[in-house]
Amino acid sequence: MPKPHKILVIVHPDCVPPDTIEGLTHEQIAPFKTEFDVVATLTNLGHKVKVLAVDTDLGEIRKAKDEFKPYVVFNLLEEFAGVGVFDTHVAAYLEALHQPYTGCNPRGLMLAHNKGLAKMVCRYHRIPVPGFHVFPVGQRKVTPPKRMKYPMIVKSLTEEGSAGISQASIVYDEESLAERVRFIHRTLGTDAIAEHYVDGRELYVGVFGNQRLQTLPIWEMDFSGLREGAPRIATGKLKWDQDYQKKVRLNTGPAAELPEGLAQRLPALAKRAYRALQLSGYARMDFRLDAYGNVYLLEANPNPQIAYGEDFAESAHHVGIEYSELLSRIINLGRRYRLIGQA
Repeated sequence: MPKPHKILVIVHPDCVPPDTIEGLTHEQIAPFKTEFDVVATLTNLGHKVKVLAVDTDLGEIRKAKDEFKPYVVFNLLEEFAGVGVFDTHVAAYLEALHQPYTGCNPRGLMLAHNKGLAKMVCRYHRIPVPGFHVFPVGQRKVTPPKRMKYPMIVKSLTEEGSAGISQASIVYDEESLAERVRFIHRTLGTDAIAEHYVDGRELYVGVFGNQRLQTLPIWEMDFSGLREGAPRIATGKLKWDQDYQKKVRLNTGPAAELPEGLAQRLPALAKRAYRALQLSGYARMDFRLDAYGNVYLLEANPNPQIAYGEDFAESAHHVGIEYSELLSRIINLGRRYRLIGQA
């Protein structure tokens, strides 16, 4: 049993967990499941836990820090002031306060959140990524460079959680490319990125650590339940609609029957990308494996979903790291991370 500490858990106002979930349905629990699992587990470990809802005022964090004097802030914010990439500013503010916190540092968040910038950094470090091109909001003409080949997949440059991704995101010609880019601009208000679509297996590698890194078992999203001919991609519907997940028998679990040597090569590649993007705390690295045995890093996801029973926690459980131990490790990494300005 770890030594009890004061832990401040910062969450979005819509995700403040109740004291109990008894009698609630899965659909009712889903919006705050991560927050409930973290708070309930830390409380059961004997920690004194305070939940703080943070919306648009960073000053609330400073006030809670001064009054509660937390050992660590457990950061569960995925956005700030309604903007996904603004979670970078929350981490930066915690560093400015010299307050230890869990999860990724602001520099890693900034690099990873911009899919184009992350790919440029990885390409420099010779980490394989799909070919890509960025289309800024306001760009009148949507014309891909000649080096880009179809099919492509069009995404938001900065939004996460498969926002804006559907089967229509796969485009096969210039007309459908222009239409999908404008859809991202219009509906999400962000720049768009078009990447070469890598048809193949989707593999995840969980990583945690600051300087010394540990990888979790290679996990795979199984798309075999989708209708024949449907693109094998994690659409927003597939990721968040539980009824649809049951309908297509969506399954994730340990990757089996990998090409020779990939079980060793992929974790090493995940660590290289983690370091190249200056990540810390914990992250999930998303890869695609094509039919020829080539792997490509699709995205780096700092501060991924850590609800009990979700992929990151399940892959940790697969190697004997129970959920309470996983949260304790995340807290210890937050405490050990050297904040900017520290001696």
